[in-house]
Amino acid sequence: MAPRPHRAPPTGPAEIIGIDWGTTHLRAYRVAPDGQLVARCEGDDGVLRARGRFGQVCAGVIEGLGARPGELPVILSGMVGSTQGWQPVDYLGIDQPLRTLGAHLVPLRAADAPPRCHVVPGYAVMPEQAGPEQGIDVMRGEEVQLLGATLLEPDARNRMVVLPGTHSKWAQVGGGLIRWFATYMTGELFACLSQHGTLGALMSRSEESPQAFAEGVRRAGASRLAGALFSCRAMVVTGAMPAEHAREYLSGVLIGAELHEALGRGGPLARAVSIVASSALARRYRDAAALLGIEARCLDPDAVYVAALRELGNKLPAPSP
Repeated sequence: MAPRPHRAPPTGPAEIIGIDWGTTHLRAYRVAPDGQLVARCEGDDGVLRARGRFGQVCAGVIEGLGARPGELPVILSGMVGSTQGWQPVDYLGIDQPLRTLGAHLVPLRAADAPPRCHVVPGYAVMPEQAGPEQGIDVMRGEEVQLLGATLLEPDARNRMVVLPGTHSKWAQVGGGLIRWFATYMTGELFACLSQHGTLGALMSRSEESPQAFAEGVRRAGASRLAGALFSCRAMVVTGAMPAEHAREYLSGVLIGAELHEALGRGGPLARAVSIVASSALARRYRDAAALLGIEARCLDPDAVYVAALRELGNKLPAPSP
């Protein structure tokens, strides 16, 4: 990995490093005691690519942030704590409040791990806990973003939060607890359908079309997902929509289907939603929400992560003298 750090002058010795380590990418942050960002880097050494050299990648990230391995505490979140990752860590149940995540950090014991590393456990609804309203589901990494969102919006005691991505997460948070959460494979479906099969063949060329995106969102609310997806092809072959707009329409159908289902589950709380995502993806979800009459507020994912990192860092044990 070749980190691309954004640096600011260090402001004190009691800093902390956080690494959001996903399946295909990672993002890392060095944060000062006052919560200010000291350095940031990212790269494509995700869990799948880093297998067999986690220690080397981690040390490189720490050095890329201007520190020496063992100099600062490091908090790892995401798929690095899965069975595919560096050290498997058990999930918490959603009966455990978000603010107690720091009390459940697990020391990293791997032989190649730098000193002072801890892993965030993630959340799960296990088979014995699942019911008709909340099926079996898991999250790793998103729990840190949910914690950060509640810290940045302390007045919103109950809220719906969406974390768009390859596997989008929706959560209802109230009283410091995750009341329920659900995962939607929206990003993965879009990648597969836009590159392969019948719909992929339509999308050799594409151009932006807010109108086609909006039509896809509306169509998703009028029929089941499988039928709405085929309408993408039907509209092109009948001349109702140019092939160049098929990609935008497909995006609208998939995001719209996700919103219709998740918002239907949210009840009265679904009238306002917090979106945690990069600016381009956040805009898509905000625009789709607006078409459905939903107020959506976009939260910066870096600010959300940094807020959570400081909270988690406050729970770390003091280093041995």
